[in-house]
Amino acid sequence: MTRTPNILIDTADPERIEIVRRQVPRVLSIAGTDPSGGAGIQADLKSIAANGGYGMAVVTALVAQNTHGVRSVHVPPVAFLEEQLHAVSDDVQIDAVKIGMLATTEVIGAVTGWLDRVRPPIVVLDPVMVATSGDRLLSADAEGALRGLLPRAAIVTPNLPELAILAEEPVLHDWRDIVAQAGRVSSRYGVRVLAKGGHLAGDRMPDALVENTGAGLSVTEFPGARVASTNTHGTGCSLSSALATRVAATGEWARAADESKRWLTESIRHADTLEVGSGRGPISHFAGLWARGGTTTATAEAAAR
Repeated sequence: MTRTPNILIDTADPERIEIVRRQVPRVLSIAGTDPSGGAGIQADLKSIAANGGYGMAVVTALVAQNTHGVRSVHVPPVAFLEEQLHAVSDDVQIDAVKIGMLATTEVIGAVTGWLDRVRPPIVVLDPVMVATSGDRLLSADAEGALRGLLPRAAIVTPNLPELAILAEEPVLHDWRDIVAQAGRVSSRYGVRVLAKGGHLAGDRMPDALVENTGAGLSVTEFPGARVASTNTHGTGCSLSSALATRVAATGEWARAADESKRWLTESIRHADTLEVGSGRGPISHFAGLWARGGTTTATAEAAAR
């Protein structure tokens, strides 16, 4: 076996890569922007920092949006996207990658090629395919290209409409059926699925980590209760970024998913205090940190050491 600072590679089986824990994971977000700061790479960088990582970002799309919705999207030339990706990976050893909005088939192809070249040890794919309004954000051919990206990811974190698109099935509403649908996606594409219950009706909001292990379907459920707040803008971006950071720090998928869900719940619970925007506002990414003294500065003596 050969060891690098953050991964262990079995030279007898070069396809096998194990995660080795890192105290401050270096996490790259590949996603679109949100000038209001609640979603996209802005939310990703906050989430990574709040969960103990060092965040980096490569922009796939410039999005004019606020707490009321998206107004327009500008996709820079794919060649410039590739320059961003190579500039980071030629210099920085990346412990985890979170992928969000990819916008077009060409963008998906560029990111796929980069993943095949660099082979980061952790890839978390948040398949941005359906807006909160229910509008489809990708063309049919781009949706197909995104499914082709699934085998290159370690985990995919769809909401319920996105899970249905990945499965090429109707949207389901019964939790047991949803978990089974996640299992079919896991089996078909060889990827873990974090099934999320945020779109379910009622007060329950469970999540489930679903994986086809080869010996059968492994399901780890994380119970949760809905927080009474309309300020949930960017929750999918934030959760996937937190998950990428925490699994790079712990090396344990179930633990990382559980900790990320608890962090997100706390951030939603304090979201109303931010008073950002007049629509569906952002979550409070650093609420827990602030509540536990995270803004206290060091003494002059301590800062000098």
